[in-house]
Amino acid sequence: MKQLPETGFLKLPQIIGDPKANPPILPIIPVKKSCFWAGVKTGRFPKPVKIGNGRGTFWRVEDIRALIESV
Repeated sequence: MKQLPETGFLKLPQIIGDPKANPPILPIIPVKKSCFWAGVKTGRFPKPVKIGNGRGTFWRVEDIRALIESV
């Protein structure tokens, strides 16, 4: 697992990866985008936080760490 900061926020490509980015972003949680959003809807994955007038969707690093530790 790559190093995560203690606190802060992550965008979805930082969580599920983006092989088309330059350089490619490796996934922390290797699932497809639709699977991740379905997991958010069912409560399997943490809910996002809206930042900047609700235009930016982010996840708290603490929530992602808790998800990883629970698996």
